[in-house]
Amino acid sequence: MNILKATKRTVATKGQLNKLRSDGFIPAILYGGKKDNINISLKKLQLRDIIKTETFMSKVVDIEIEGSAEKVLPREVAYDPISDEPIHIDFMRVAKGSTVILEIPVKLINMDKSPGLKKGGVLNIVRRKVELKCPAENIPDEIVLDLDNIEIGSSLKISAVKLPQNVFPTISDRDFVIATVVSPTIVVEPEKTEEATAEGEVPAEGAVEGVVEGEAKAEGKEKTGDQKTAKSSDDKGKAPAADKGKSPSKEKETKKK
Repeated sequence: MNILKATKRTVATKGQLNKLRSDGFIPAILYGGKKDNINISLKKLQLRDIIKTETFMSKVVDIEIEGSAEKVLPREVAYDPISDEPIHIDFMRVAKGSTVILEIPVKLINMDKSPGLKKGGVLNIVRRKVELKCPAENIPDEIVLDLDNIEIGSSLKISAVKLPQNVFPTISDRDFVIATVVSPTIVVEPEKTEEATAEGEVPAEGAVEGVVEGEAKAEGKEKTGDQKTAKSSDDKGKAPAADKGKSPSKEKETKKK
């Protein structure tokens, strides 16, 4: 990266800062170390491309102020909520021999050589950045994970990463996972509601029909029983008439004698 050129600024009011931004500059501050804080400004054009990279916040850069260069580390960038343009940057001085804690982005390589991904496996990235404790002179640009020969069910942990000398993860109590290759998820579509409703209606209708048929049969039995009762009553009513029919014949026989 080329040296970033900055100038000292004395403007501090909101109106002055807005005027500075409209002129194509980004206000910034340089702090840290044994020196005093310095208010500076940088041309937006020289930061336009590098400020959008993943490594901008984890890469030591050189800033030249009035002919004197210092190694600095970007620590915070403020953006306009509407335009999403950078409106302020904090830079921290990096002294030789000092140690810094940074979040380093993860880079995956050889994805096309992973048997697990070729079989339809899914890459699950658990951590896109890993926090590392690094010497100021030896800060890695990225953490490289190699997916060559990685099968389904494999986990890529921090122990699989080759870190530079004297660079350590801040999480030191466990071998944490950065990414995994897992089996694809099979989604089973539920049955359509209309079909389910239609299927549910069939037994309901059958049940109703069964009840109707049962009631009809019951009614038939009741009718049959009523008919039998009526017949028996008729028979009882006819019996005396038969007896009365016999009486005249008996009377005739008595007269002949």
